[in-house]
Amino acid sequence: MANQRIFITGGASGLGRSMALRFARAGWNVCIGDLNEARGAETLSALTALGVEAFFLRCDVTREEDLRAAATELGKRWGGVDVVVNNAGVAQAGAIEDVSIDDWKWIIDINLLGVVRGCRVFTPVFRRQGHGHFVNVASMAGLLDVPMMSSYNATKAAVVSLSETLHNELAEANIAVSVVCPSFFKTNLGDSLRTTDPRLSTTMARLLERSPITADDIADNVFQAVQQREFYVLPHEEGRKAWMMKRFLPRDIYAKVMRKRMSRMRPRTEPTPS
Repeated sequence: MANQRIFITGGASGLGRSMALRFARAGWNVCIGDLNEARGAETLSALTALGVEAFFLRCDVTREEDLRAAATELGKRWGGVDVVVNNAGVAQAGAIEDVSIDDWKWIIDINLLGVVRGCRVFTPVFRRQGHGHFVNVASMAGLLDVPMMSSYNATKAAVVSLSETLHNELAEANIAVSVVCPSFFKTNLGDSLRTTDPRLSTTMARLLERSPITADDIADNVFQAVQQREFYVLPHEEGRKAWMMKRFLPRDIYAKVMRKRMSRMRPRTEPTPS
C-alpha cells in the first residue's frame, strides 16, 4: 500500500538498506536511523531517487533518548509510523572462556536491549494509532546452536523470545510482530565483528560469501511478511530444516547432526611442523 511509513534502525547499509529500498520501491515513505552518516547519506540518495519521501536520522540504539527523538520526529513529519524495524546489530565470536564480560555487555546492549528500547518507545505510539507492526531482526543463531558464538546466539535467542512474547501481548492492540531469522548471507555484519580468534573472522567471511541468498532476497521476505502479518520469517531452506530437526528429533540425535554440520564454524588450524 502506498504512502505507508516505515522506520528502520541500522538502515544505512546491509540488510537495513535492502529493506529500506524494498519498501521504497513499493511506495512507502522511509526513515532510516543509523550511526554512519556517510552511508546514511548514500542510502538516502538512493531512496529519494525512487520518488518517495525519505529522511535520515542519526540514531544510536543504545540510547533510548535517540529512539524517543526518532518517534517525535516521525510524529511531526508523518503523524506516526506504521512499521518499525529493529534491525541494528553487531557480531561477536569466540570460545566461552575467552570472551570478556565487557564484550558480553557490548553485544547485549546493542543486539538485545536495542530491540527492547525500540519496542518500549514505539509501543505507545502504535497503541495511540490503533495499529502498528514490529519487525525484529534476530538470526537462525537464535534458534539453533552455532558453536564459538555464545554471546551472539544468546542475544538473538532473546530477541526471538521477546518477539514471541510481544506477539501475544500486543495482539489485542492490533500490533503485529514479525521476527526475522536468516542464516548466513552476504552482508556487512563482519564489519562489526569482535572476536578472540582472528581465524574466526576468516571463517565468518567465508560463510557469508558462500550464501546463495542475498540481503535483497531477505528484504523481499520481510516485505511479504509485513503484507501478510506473518510472525516467523525464515528465509534459508537449510535453516528451516535444521530448526525442524531441533524441534522434533531426540536431542542426542539432533546434537550429533548439528555438530557435524557446524564443524565448519571452527577455525581451521595449520598443521604443526614436525
